[in-house]
Amino acid sequence: MSSISYWIHKRAEITPDRVAMIGVKEERTYHELSQDIYKMASILKHKLLLSQGDRVAILSQNREEYMVTYLAIAHLGLIAVPLNIRLSAPELAFQIKDSGAGTIIYESETEILYNDIRDHVNFENAFSFDESDMSKLSYEEISKSSHLSSDPFIICYTSGTTGRPKGAVLTQGNMYWNAVNNQLAIDITSDDKSIILLPLFHIGGIGLFAFPTLLAGGTIIIPEKFEPDSAIQSIEDHQVTIVMGVPAIHDAIRKSKEFKTANFELVRWFYSGGAPCPKELINAYIDHGHPFGQGFGMTETAPTIFMISKEDYKRKAGSIGKPVMFTDISIINEDGESVPNGEIGELLIKGPNVMKEYWGLPDETDKALRDGWLYSGDLVRRDEEGFIYVAGRKKDMIISGGENIYPLEIEQVIKELAQVSETAVIGVQDEKWGEVPIAFLSFNRNHSVIPDEVKDHCSSKLGKYKIPKKIIELDELPKNATGKIDKKALRAIWNRGEILHEF
Repeated sequence: MSSISYWIHKRAEITPDRVAMIGVKEERTYHELSQDIYKMASILKHKLLLSQGDRVAILSQNREEYMVTYLAIAHLGLIAVPLNIRLSAPELAFQIKDSGAGTIIYESETEILYNDIRDHVNFENAFSFDESDMSKLSYEEISKSSHLSSDPFIICYTSGTTGRPKGAVLTQGNMYWNAVNNQLAIDITSDDKSIILLPLFHIGGIGLFAFPTLLAGGTIIIPEKFEPDSAIQSIEDHQVTIVMGVPAIHDAIRKSKEFKTANFELVRWFYSGGAPCPKELINAYIDHGHPFGQGFGMTETAPTIFMISKEDYKRKAGSIGKPVMFTDISIINEDGESVPNGEIGELLIKGPNVMKEYWGLPDETDKALRDGWLYSGDLVRRDEEGFIYVAGRKKDMIISGGENIYPLEIEQVIKELAQVSETAVIGVQDEKWGEVPIAFLSFNRNHSVIPDEVKDHCSSKLGKYKIPKKIIELDELPKNATGKIDKKALRAIWNRGEILHEF
């Protein structure tokens, strides 16, 4: 398989004048993007003296140069280490040291954080996107390094909520097959225009759907920051056809005053992933006439595992769909046996999109990758038609009096209440039952708190043993660096007794 950058160079031959990328400052045709890849590759190879296998840390907001750098790194056989700009300097320093990245690329907007990182790490090379005007640089057509599709391309660090972050090593082959899987799942073509609202330091930013769209010869739009009103404006101005986001992004767009009057006529997909999407949010888009699908993936799978089709997104709203074309799954119980339809089990994944390893962690790799399968730690169930539904994380499962309780089921019931903004359920120790569920929640503004209403609603939908024994109000639920509710932090709040309101 040729390098990912080959897609762009080949497109530059076939359709040189087609627009490949629209950013904050300018747009690039495939010919111009191909030239810029060579320019960045020249900087990496001749100015920074990097060679195949060297790791390159990137500390930046979304911008056109970020994508150019990814493609130049692929061209030379280097390894990208994207850094989450929401993390602290010590957290990022760990990832840089762990990956062995001797080079960092940053921008003026992240310079303060970069300087803080330098207190913990010594770099061999540092380069700012703002140092050079790429339009004024000369370039040469650098031959790509000789590398295989199995060679590492990117090290994406997991959020590390249960311990030290692990670097999932994804190859160029992983990214290629993810792109193919996404193309086939939702029919991405050269006519599509995908807006990139997820951060490019996250696997979702490049895997959903930047790389798939570029492989198809379409156009990607890269705003600098997500802001709902400006996102709607960009969707209209650039005639976007695919809008990918986490539920929080879609919810923010829906709540924008511009939503009801926005011209989304050309949008053929609003797609969600990264966290369970409330059915109420899905229906809000569908009821407004907008196709809305939900998929599921992991950093370790580059990321896509499931997507729902255009034939099924309405009648199966709430499902994450079926496995994509070149990915197989199995659902097993604690004894390693396949579970029947309707029962909950652990999800196993096999396919060319599954990561190579965890960087520098052979024992963790062996735990996760067994007999050709990736053990995800996610709990799912399959209905009689083969559609998959997420039940939660295996590590979050609560065992109360011998009964399995899945927090996600309780959370979905609580979220049906209009006054609830956010909720998360965890298990805590109990002398009688071993564990019992408790719920943390925050309320929407201008809603009064009616203590019994939450428990009464749960009682009408759930078995008695699933009803939270305590319901705790917080102004806002803590989040990790990827924007997901941090249950480890909630357990710490519970253990410290930092409770604003309990009922």
